[in-house]
Amino acid sequence: MSQLTESLNALHQKSDFSCGNEMLDTYIHKQASQDVKRKLAVCFVINEKDTNQIKGYYTLSNNSIPLSHIPNNLQGKLPRSNESIPTILMGRLAVDNRFKGQGIGKLILVDALKRSWEIAKTIGSYALVVDPINQDAENFYLKYGFIKLPDSGKMFISMKTIDQLFK
Repeated sequence: MSQLTESLNALHQKSDFSCGNEMLDTYIHKQASQDVKRKLAVCFVINEKDTNQIKGYYTLSNNSIPLSHIPNNLQGKLPRSNESIPTILMGRLAVDNRFKGQGIGKLILVDALKRSWEIAKTIGSYALVVDPINQDAENFYLKYGFIKLPDSGKMFISMKTIDQLFK
């Protein structure tokens, strides 16, 4: 599987990353490596090959959402015996300010969708879930077909939809 990103490693220049959101900056500077070591999330970066400067990153981890959070019109074929539905969580997505306006966010999102689609071939996963940090992030995900989950603030795109993108 060819990907644009690679797993975060010690060679990547984490301390230089700045997207303008303190929580996302602090995460890549101080927490991402720990989450990777503890197997809580995997952090993928797109970087300058010659300098290892991080242009952007995203994280993936296992997740589930309550069946009741899935819109009624999409619940039809889902088993009622399950209280929750397995998903993949893209917990963070950020682009360094120096690379904004270059389509890096879109590239990272496509990479995350493809990686999630590949993962879902080997483990059960109904959708990729995101939790937008602000209205701009929500608008970004809406533009790419994500659906708002009622009463949670989260959004998702089904594997069925992702499957249609990559077939």
